[in-house]
Amino acid sequence: MNLADITPPIALGPLDGRYRAAVAPLVDHLSEAALNRARIHVEVEWLVTLCNGVDGVATPVVPGAPALTDEEVAYLRAIPATFGAAEIAELAEIERETVHDVKAVEYFIKRRIARAPEVLGATSLPAASELVHFACTSEDINNLSYALMVQGAVRDVWLPAATALADQIAAMAHEHAAVPMLSRTHGQPATPTTMGKELAVLAHRLRRQLRRIAGAEFLGKLNGATGTYGAHVVAVPGVDWPAVSRAFVEGLGLTWNSLTTQIESHDWQAEVYADVARFNRILHNLATDVWTYISLGFFTQIPVAGATGSSTMPHKVNPIRFENAEANLEISCSLLDTLAATLVTSRLQRDLTDSTTQRNVGPAFGHSLLAIDNVRRGLKALAVNADLMAADLDANWEVLGEPIQSAMRAASVAGVPGMENPYERLKELTRGQRVDAARMREFVAGLGLPDDVAERLQALTPASYTGLAERLVGDHLA
Repeated sequence: MNLADITPPIALGPLDGRYRAAVAPLVDHLSEAALNRARIHVEVEWLVTLCNGVDGVATPVVPGAPALTDEEVAYLRAIPATFGAAEIAELAEIERETVHDVKAVEYFIKRRIARAPEVLGATSLPAASELVHFACTSEDINNLSYALMVQGAVRDVWLPAATALADQIAAMAHEHAAVPMLSRTHGQPATPTTMGKELAVLAHRLRRQLRRIAGAEFLGKLNGATGTYGAHVVAVPGVDWPAVSRAFVEGLGLTWNSLTTQIESHDWQAEVYADVARFNRILHNLATDVWTYISLGFFTQIPVAGATGSSTMPHKVNPIRFENAEANLEISCSLLDTLAATLVTSRLQRDLTDSTTQRNVGPAFGHSLLAIDNVRRGLKALAVNADLMAADLDANWEVLGEPIQSAMRAASVAGVPGMENPYERLKELTRGQRVDAARMREFVAGLGLPDDVAERLQALTPASYTGLAERLVGDHLA
């Protein structure tokens, strides 16, 4: 049995197979069918503009073009709105003949225009048929389509999911803002913090990237085969074509790129993909940190009924959500980095490397969306083990060497005698060796500090030495 011959077709990649449910919302924006629907939308809107003018002026851009009625415009706009399985198949059939995807879209629309009298009765639409794809190069349609697709995918799918994740992390930060935890700089016991403060740092970083992505520009152009409006001016010389182009592009909800070669330069895409990749990398940092906290026992995982952690070790509850996220974030970043690096370059006025490259925008966002889904599910299955964290802190009294030597420095500056070489004295006491509560308090008692300072240090414990950690959570996370 040849698996390639099985119907319905078997997915080659995991995003369309194993992980389909997690990434399905992107299909409506970044699939091949979504690309063709967007192309039809752009072509239809360009036709309406040529016939009915711009900026609310009911004067055709092309002299002699029929002024379309509301009913005729609605008929045209229904073409992309009703683009479904049958239409996808029909368009694919046309493309097999044209061997050109955008030309197939043009012919598809013209078929619908030819059928308009069957639906509308008397209509001027057939007279406008040759204005479909008027003065356009394929890239005029494609660049606008991709801008609309990526805009929709980011704003309607990826950004809401990523924002919900950042909000979830922020909520956990607030919940655990006061739960003390031993830090591990370089993997070694270090100044205590709180679990909430460390989660807050990651939420704060992620939200900064989200603000950048939310403010992204999505650029588009419509200016002909080499960006000169050559065909436009020769065909209809009396029109301010840059003004028409700008009004049209902005009417689609995009930012107008006023100066290009045949292609829109794709710089905006590189900017968006770089920001999403940076978000991914920060999220990867969270995944590895949470994995480590699970390994240390600071987080416990709530077992799922019926689930198996290991095929041979029945006790295991593996941090698979975070491991899955790590891998998918790395794949997403590799694709996003390639997209950002490749798309900003085009030989002379145009080459086609961007055509196949942009078809991988969907997988790039898909792997990121899958990772976000895994992290969200993984975080929901965690519980903080405050008792273990407290025991970890109590086993590391040497971390109080930092505040004690700092207090000695301050006392020295204030004129207290006997405070010489505070760092070196604490280093001798604590470096590379364990110090318990009794030994640390004995050391403090023998320093000759002022009573208020000595009292403050004697009351200090690793668990209470968290500075402003709890306040910082409230200050930085709404």
